[in-house]
Amino acid sequence: MSVRFSNKLVAELFQPFWAALQAGEFLTDAAAIAQTHRYRGLAWLREAGGVRPRRGRDLQGRYLAFGEREEIALGLARSEPMRQIAARLGRSVSTISREVTRNRDGQGRYRASAAQVQAYERASRPKPAKLAANGALRQRVEQDLGKKYSPEQIAGRLRADFPDQPEMWVSTETIYQSLYVQSRGALRRELTAHLRTGRALRSPGRKPGQRKNRIPDMINISQRPPEVADRAVPGHWEGDLIIEKQNLSAIGTLVERASGYTMLLHLPEGYRPEQVRDALAGGVSFSV
Repeated sequence: MSVRFSNKLVAELFQPFWAALQAGEFLTDAAAIAQTHRYRGLAWLREAGGVRPRRGRDLQGRYLAFGEREEIALGLARSEPMRQIAARLGRSVSTISREVTRNRDGQGRYRASAAQVQAYERASRPKPAKLAANGALRQRVEQDLGKKYSPEQIAGRLRADFPDQPEMWVSTETIYQSLYVQSRGALRRELTAHLRTGRALRSPGRKPGQRKNRIPDMINISQRPPEVADRAVPGHWEGDLIIEKQNLSAIGTLVERASGYTMLLHLPEGYRPEQVRDALAGGVSFSV
């Protein structure tokens, strides 16, 4: 097999992460929704150039998830009839039968990971990207990017300069995809520096107002009462975080505004809101 099994082949693991990003979630929250950690989510983001993979976005109908393939493998190992496996999964017997027949190995065994790889390879589109196949078009696009033209301007100029040559036309999205998704093998990633944004990763598109606050029903600091702002009344505390380089760890701070008395919170388990809350409630701190 030319492809080895990994989580990258399991759409139900990584697609919830991308769906959450597009819905306006922060990276850490999107990774938590996909039941993984922030650094795995960041790796997915960098590998894909910030572009959500198309594969496995809306699996439905006869397409099987990896979890279903695992259930089939377990059922066959227990010598269950295919009709029983199909009933448990809510699938037709013919779907299970085709899946097992198509993905058995040379010894007649069915393994979920091997079946997932074979299904992934069969679903691959062999059609090369337009910018990878057309050298003249790729050269023209690269030249225009070097002149700081935007992909929208490039697409428009190509249609104006080659009105009778559709093979020299390219869409704006194709240019962005070719820049950010390196598996397409068309444009060099370093050409992103010529874009007006200069981003090495594509940012997920969001509608205005879609991005949410980390804290539901958050009250802005500008709304605090006057006696807190002028430090006239003791007993008001202000909290913050001191975050280490690369966001690896953090220390919580609590400052009594009238006296300046400071408490530092030890956060060995992380600094998500619920973890800071538990540290405050447990009194895990030392004074300065």
